[in-house]
Amino acid sequence: MARTSRNARLFAAASKVLPGGVSSPVRAFKSVGGDPFTIRSGRGARVTDADGREYADFVCAWGAQIVGHADPRVVRRIQRRTARGTVFGAPAVEETQLARRILAALPGAERVRFVSTGTEAVMSALRLARAATGREYIVKCSGNYHGHSDALLSSAGSGALTLGVPDSPGVPALWAAMTFTATTNDVEGMRQLFAERGALVAAVIVEPVVGNAGLIPPDEGWLAALREITREHGALLVLDEVMTGFRVAWGGAQRRYGVAPDLTCLAKVIGGGMPVGAYCGRAELMDMIAPAGPVYQAGTLSGNPVSMAGGIATLDILKDPSCYARLEETGAAVQRTLEESARRAGVPVRVQRVGSMLTVFFADPATPLRNLGDIQATGTKQFALWHRTMLANGVSWPPSNYEAAFLTLAHGDRELADLRRASDAAFAAVAAASA
Repeated sequence: MARTSRNARLFAAASKVLPGGVSSPVRAFKSVGGDPFTIRSGRGARVTDADGREYADFVCAWGAQIVGHADPRVVRRIQRRTARGTVFGAPAVEETQLARRILAALPGAERVRFVSTGTEAVMSALRLARAATGREYIVKCSGNYHGHSDALLSSAGSGALTLGVPDSPGVPALWAAMTFTATTNDVEGMRQLFAERGALVAAVIVEPVVGNAGLIPPDEGWLAALREITREHGALLVLDEVMTGFRVAWGGAQRRYGVAPDLTCLAKVIGGGMPVGAYCGRAELMDMIAPAGPVYQAGTLSGNPVSMAGGIATLDILKDPSCYARLEETGAAVQRTLEESARRAGVPVRVQRVGSMLTVFFADPATPLRNLGDIQATGTKQFALWHRTMLANGVSWPPSNYEAAFLTLAHGDRELADLRRASDAAFAAVAAASA
């Protein structure tokens, strides 16, 4: 009898004590088949699993790792802070230090409140938006993910302007009904929604670059139109930059695309691999948050000094403009590698990319995918075979076609060579299965 791998044994043990054997659903490989592997360690752009197998990593902690795993500069700062204590439930100097770095990078932001997750950041920002406007309804776009709070786990009803319906059991219909659902990159649809319901809307929240439906770039003028529409109707514009903040540019998508939101939600990169979240905006809004104002929000681990230290070290590295030039160059090389492999295999593929975020779609290479409906019409079933073959050839890629892949400053020639070899095999497998 063949000996069971350590990965398999660890997943079996985890499945007895964790729902589905994981602490977050997409880790379970449900959409691609097979069982997840347990990562033992990571360094640079590579991870090693429990069986000692090494992979070129294009997941990168779902975008949280941008300078690379276990970067010595980040590790040293975290270790020094940890040696003096991890959390005290009291102010820490690192909060102010990281806050200054964030506010200096974001145009128009004057205050920041730290929390522990991106979900918390969004939930708190929308509470603030409701308080500031005296309105109760929120607008989101299909395929944009803003965390797992009840009000935002909703999707469109039967008509374009219907109220939201729950996306998950346990979400009260009343909560979902307070969320209007629009379509990404549909300016006229958004104008129509506001013409009919604008007086009810406290805020529009969007991913400026959608990363949770697969990557969808904003159409030219989309974000500017959202800014114009919300101002016209007295609603706030909230940018969910949990993924894009300090990833697609210094200061995030709002700097890359020149849009000034009322509130910004951040996480991932600003913690340097440690748990973190934040929301920020103008002083007149943020000073409504307790204890400066009446809008309540609190957290024992908010602003914990270890996460702050990781964020400080990471942003100090990223402040060098050459970092983003390098990420852009690497992203372009990865895109070319994937497109060339697909062409050699005769498989139609569209790679959508913004900076160091990208997704491979099995679709017409010449046709932009602009919203969730476009993504759902692609060959997502082909992705499962492609993913399994990539993994078998030493490349760790996000195990869902509805997720973006990510790069780090540590990705280089070795990872590109690994990607070329694995993608050649993966697209060939797809071509053979389609023959």
